[in-house]
Amino acid sequence: KLVCYFTRSFLFLSLQTFEKLLIANRGEIACRVIKTCKKMGIKTVAIHSDVDANAVHVKMADEAVCVGPAPTSKSYLNMDAIMEVIKKTRAQAVSLNESICCSFISLLSLQASEGVTFIGPDTHAIQAMGDKIESKLLAKNAKVNTIPGFDGVVKDADEAVRIAREIGYPVMIKASAGGGGKGMRIAWDDEETREGFRFSSQEAASSFGDDRLLIEKFIDNPRHIEIQVCIIIVVLFQVLADKHGNALWLNERECSIQRRNQKVVEEAPSTFLDPETRRAMGEQAVALAKAVKYSSAGTVEFLVDSSKNFYFLEMNTRLQVEHPVTECITGLDLVQEMIRVAKGYPLRHKQADIPINGWAVECRVYAEDPYKSFGLPSIGKLSQYQEPLHVPSVRVDSGIQQGSDISIYYDPMISKLITYGSNRAEALKRMEEALDNYVIRGVAHNISLLREVIVHPRFVQGDISTKFLPEVYPDGFKGHKLTDLERRELLATAASLYVAEQLRSQQFLGTPRIPIAKSKRSSWELSVRLGDGIYPVTISKDGTSFSVEVDGMKLNVTSEWNLASPLLSVTIDGTQRTIQRLSRNASGDTSIQFLGTVYKLQILTKVAAELSKYMPEKAAEDTSSILRSPMPGAVVAVSVKPGDTVSEGQEICVIEAMKMQNSMIAAKTGKV
Repeated sequence: KLVCYFTRSFLFLSLQTFEKLLIANRGEIACRVIKTCKKMGIKTVAIHSDVDANAVHVKMADEAVCVGPAPTSKSYLNMDAIMEVIKKTRAQAVSLNESICCSFISLLSLQASEGVTFIGPDTHAIQAMGDKIESKLLAKNAKVNTIPGFDGVVKDADEAVRIAREIGYPVMIKASAGGGGKGMRIAWDDEETREGFRFSSQEAASSFGDDRLLIEKFIDNPRHIEIQVCIIIVVLFQVLADKHGNALWLNERECSIQRRNQKVVEEAPSTFLDPETRRAMGEQAVALAKAVKYSSAGTVEFLVDSSKNFYFLEMNTRLQVEHPVTECITGLDLVQEMIRVAKGYPLRHKQADIPINGWAVECRVYAEDPYKSFGLPSIGKLSQYQEPLHVPSVRVDSGIQQGSDISIYYDPMISKLITYGSNRAEALKRMEEALDNYVIRGVAHNISLLREVIVHPRFVQGDISTKFLPEVYPDGFKGHKLTDLERRELLATAASLYVAEQLRSQQFLGTPRIPIAKSKRSSWELSVRLGDGIYPVTISKDGTSFSVEVDGMKLNVTSEWNLASPLLSVTIDGTQRTIQRLSRNASGDTSIQFLGTVYKLQILTKVAAELSKYMPEKAAEDTSSILRSPMPGAVVAVSVKPGDTVSEGQEICVIEAMKMQNSMIAAKTGKV
């Protein structure tokens, strides 16, 4: 391993590429590019908005320049400002945010006049594949399987309804320049088509500066599978002037676990594909890339039905969020390959050299509340943050740190959590452990949902599709449902924590506070409230262990009881659990993260529990006449005015958060 490491390091250093590279992006992907640049000896320039002045990618880069205020249209998508920074810093190469790639035509003149190279495909390929309408036509010409639909631009809502009727419901309405689930709506009837056209066009204009839409048949209950490709056409750079092209496909990624058309869990390889289907998809992916003279790393996305028929969805001309799982099973550094290709070097590998070694799983950790539509954005400051890097075979790609702010302006992703194993079972087991050991405080997050997905029997068996979440949780995600044994384990752990803290409070620098009044108490009678149940618990101490009686059953709970640590490893009758105590107060209320889900408990002594029934309860707020946004965001439209009478289900306003628009409707009939 050491020989391989030093050999790779030598190759990085000896490879002549660029002296300075500007990264026109933010967050985890910018940090990812900077890491490889450092290995290759390339200096980096970061751009940032004013609110991102202390962001991690800014601190990692050798230079950093502010390009505008918080909104992306005025900073990270501000082409004039970025062009000025390129000239000012004399960067030889630039890695761009894909959202501006399609309109960054001026880069070509800069490239010709000042020798600036774009890390990625040429503008023609970006424009062709960035436009879903044009890419679909190109795919057809390249004999790639495509989804039936309308191949032109939809002019208005009336035309959208007409086209949808001709195709047959359900249909998918998409932004032509879209990606990341933005500007996409499924419509099952005329009314949903009109509403989908309105919101999709508004989101597309806001996110991509292009409100054009297309409509195609919605493939019900498919799997979402991607093929990573790496292409080089060696006529684009001076060093290699011939017209010979090399093409590779780097196997597939399974991305079927989604919510709102955005991926949540990815893995490589797929449990569904056989070698023949994999080869056919890979060859079509390469054929499409060659058809547009693609020259970089890119991703071709397919939908696959239950009979293994596959249809072209789109091609992403960027380094995708889920690329780490491909790197894990192939051993390639895709950022390094992109930089080498941009400089004009030929690919070093043949198709036969591309392996599938082991299994990799990626979970997208978001600052979201998974109990609201499987994840509505949350904002705030990360008061405590600790990545589970001590767990073996774990990789975390993030662009934040403790103290970072999650704001309404950008995507709420916290990190990409990746685990690797020799097989799928091993990779999933490590992911389960990594999620339990991930400390995130200050914002809501989706750890509970991710953990439930990867341990669910259907997921473990590989029985998944893009409808996995609504099928498994038809009434919405409610958190982990405790078995009787798990409930007893949680009650015993909570009671042990309570007693351990009571004992610690009697100590001062390891000595009893009042030595002359030493307590010889060795057992406690407690009352623990969990949900709607109240459970009597008897607990006694023996060294570092507690013997706890719950429901007439005794459990032995052992731990080091380091109450200052955010993570607590507890062994319950031989079963190891990693828990987190998130909060507590003097009234006995405590919150514990157990098996990924946060449970609220109240722990009282038997006497206090008997007296608590005399305490008045605070009346719940009457919110029946209030419309309250389920997430932070900007009000972009108000459909009513004071004095209007509205009916149940009528739109009141539209909230935009993280570039997604959400219609807020009245819960009952009334007057505004």
